[in-house]
Amino acid sequence: MTDDRDKALAGAAAAAEVVDGMLIGLGTGSTATHAIEAIGARVAQGLSIRAVATSRASEALARRLGIAMLDFADVPRLDLTIDGADAIDPRFFAIKGGGGAMLREKVVAAASDRMVVIADGSKRVAAIDAGPLVPVEILPFARASVLAALGAGAVLRGGEHEPYVTDNGNYIADCRIDLSDPRAVAARLAAIPGVLGHGLFLDEVDAAYFAQNGTVSRLERGDYSG
Repeated sequence: MTDDRDKALAGAAAAAEVVDGMLIGLGTGSTATHAIEAIGARVAQGLSIRAVATSRASEALARRLGIAMLDFADVPRLDLTIDGADAIDPRFFAIKGGGGAMLREKVVAAASDRMVVIADGSKRVAAIDAGPLVPVEILPFARASVLAALGAGAVLRGGEHEPYVTDNGNYIADCRIDLSDPRAVAARLAAIPGVLGHGLFLDEVDAAYFAQNGTVSRLERGDYSG
């Protein structure tokens, strides 16, 4: 079974948590797209919800599917957010930002009563230090100083001449960082002037749906005893 099929299964499983009257957050990326499509199909069948999106792309898709969208700037609290992850470990430490939306994703997650991550089996890792690079969103004005502070392991996404620009108008540096102490790394990144956000999600995720070879499993944060 293809990873894309597994992503669709995980997205559909998480979408089943959505019930009438909810105000939900919609994530960004290929896996989150499957959840948005599953929610859109339920809306077409009569589900009544409202939503905010973490990216322009996700908002455009949701609107095409008939999901009632709100501006997050006017929303103080959400019932549920469904999003993907680039890597997640048994501690529910996750790395996000491959799709370039981690700053908005983190803000929306923080405003949610519950955040659910969906992923295919390849994103489930023993520890996030074995996972992908850590994306860091940086203020363009501070590009050079932030890259210097991040060190040799930081590479500007898209390159110096055509840097990737987020929906917020900022740049992203993808960083190879020692994550043996993720909380210390998160604190160090947050303390660098010009860093606006990073892809370490250490406390936000409440549950995860993993799909592998056609089988979906759900884990809650409280299930981890390590």
